[in-house]
Amino acid sequence: MNARSALGRYGETLAARRLAEAGMTVLERNWRWGRTGEIDIVARDGDVLVVCEVKTRRSRAYEHPMAAVTPEKAQRLRGLAEGWIHAHGGAPPGGVRIDLVGVVLPDRGAPVVEHVRGVA
Repeated sequence: MNARSALGRYGETLAARRLAEAGMTVLERNWRWGRTGEIDIVARDGDVLVVCEVKTRRSRAYEHPMAAVTPEKAQRLRGLAEGWIHAHGGAPPGGVRIDLVGVVLPDRGAPVVEHVRGVA
């Protein structure tokens, strides 16, 4: 595992912990759907299915993690959500929501984890 993928894995672990602390149930991590892509975290928030994109950055990085979800990325996440629903027997009664968790790792101190609901 290279440093970049280790950074991403660490951020995803922090994100999964934050979602669980918020009362969500993490169903799956790093779910791949063919060549279309990967959902970082699939969770359930009550009767809502949550597709969660996780972006991790070091504090000295150029771009804040929240800026990384472009309209194209949001569209791809919607397609991945449809794929997950198809592969797992249909949509839940509460529908689907796409969330973003941004993780910033400062040079000193604790990581900053920010969860934004319904980004796309």
